[in-house]
Amino acid sequence: MTNKIEIVGLGAGDLDQLPLGVYRKLLKSAHVFLRTKEHPVVQELEKEGFRYISFDHIYERHEQFSEVYQEIARVLLNQARSQPVIYAVPGHPLVAEQTVQLLLEQGPKEQVEIVIGGGGSFIDALFTSLKIDPIEGFQLLDGTDLHVGQLQMDQHLIICQIYDQFVASNVKLTLMEKYPDDYEVWIVTAAGSKNEAMEKVPLYELDRSVTINNLTSVYIPPVQDDAIMWKNFSKLRDIIAILRGPNGCPWDLKQTHESLKTYLIEETFEVIEAINSEDVDHLIEELGDVLLQVMLHAQIGEDEGYFSIDDIIEGLCAKMIRRHPHVFGTGKAENAEEVVKNWQEIKQQEKESVQSASLMDGVSMAQPNLLRAFELQKKAAKVGFDWEDIGPAMEKVKEELQEFVAELDDTEEGLLHAKQEFGDLLFAFVNVARFLQINPEEALFATNQKFIRRFQHVEEKVKESGRTFAEHTLSELDVYWEDAKSKGL
Repeated sequence: MTNKIEIVGLGAGDLDQLPLGVYRKLLKSAHVFLRTKEHPVVQELEKEGFRYISFDHIYERHEQFSEVYQEIARVLLNQARSQPVIYAVPGHPLVAEQTVQLLLEQGPKEQVEIVIGGGGSFIDALFTSLKIDPIEGFQLLDGTDLHVGQLQMDQHLIICQIYDQFVASNVKLTLMEKYPDDYEVWIVTAAGSKNEAMEKVPLYELDRSVTINNLTSVYIPPVQDDAIMWKNFSKLRDIIAILRGPNGCPWDLKQTHESLKTYLIEETFEVIEAINSEDVDHLIEELGDVLLQVMLHAQIGEDEGYFSIDDIIEGLCAKMIRRHPHVFGTGKAENAEEVVKNWQEIKQQEKESVQSASLMDGVSMAQPNLLRAFELQKKAAKVGFDWEDIGPAMEKVKEELQEFVAELDDTEEGLLHAKQEFGDLLFAFVNVARFLQINPEEALFATNQKFIRRFQHVEEKVKESGRTFAEHTLSELDVYWEDAKSKGL
């Protein structure tokens, strides 16, 4: 390759930190481009006749940093086609420099050689100023593209690219999703230089500092308080592992997949209750209880050497991506109905790869039987085994009711037949619910809750009367019941 871009670093701050070779290149080269001229070294080199072209004006043309970096890379590659180019960036070329990564990716495709020169990273100076040892574990993150899922709170956390108060504000808001508002952080500017500034502030004041500029980084010390770590999934995993460990809880150690089945069902219905009551705090608690059941099953699987929570998450991620081609692939879905249709088609394709004796095999026997009846009917309907409208379904309910009534007698055989007809009646009612898009399990749950509320009102009225239930007639109790209904209970 005859076309070449040599990338050098301007170091952390002062001119005396600049390698001699880089210093000579900068002063001798006729074509030096700077990502930004806002750097102490540039100001000192200007006194020695340093000539350059900076890209600061490009920042003003774009709203997104990614667009700025793309344009800088494009300009440099175009320049390199006619002459060798020196490109200088703050710090070290391979530390927190997106333009360099773009050049390394695009240069070979455009027959431009990319050479990495010297330069001192701000990281070394930062560790020295803060007096921390990176071997304890640290993260270096980009303040212009920070996400809460990246944060490893038990490690030293350094966030660079804090160019101004706006970026600092976004960083603050992201950190406050995990850290307490008053958690102490360090604002470090021009680390290692004679203009170094270090300021310790509570997190909520991060964007109020006047020292923030393009040489600013933020340091967040590792969290030592266990309670702060409770928002981290890794902490939950550790807690469950301890409970199931050698010195853990005797009850947790006794549990098996089989013994936990009842608890998972109970907790699931309590989530539904919290949703129906529109109680957010209750919902948070109950969802936590369901997650606890998942974590216990995962830990049992890990203890027995069969699977872990990582396997569960991996399988779930793969399924979500596979079944959402309109989001993660080239598929299309204009509305929720099309999403459901695509989901079912993909699900069916997955099941066709596994030999099954019957379409009904896909309905779990572990479901509550109202839900199971609902799912069985849906499966049959998908292959055309269904009425076209609700009319015949309603007639079937009447037919099953008559058959049930006809079997009601005092004989043992009659009661056995009545039991069978009662099941048929319920099954027919579920079919009606399906046509009306009513979930029968949810409907019955709501009715149960309504019965509880009204009966509790009856209990209160009985207590207020000073008499017992036995001392009331059914008519009197029914008056209390109607009173509950009139109150909307």
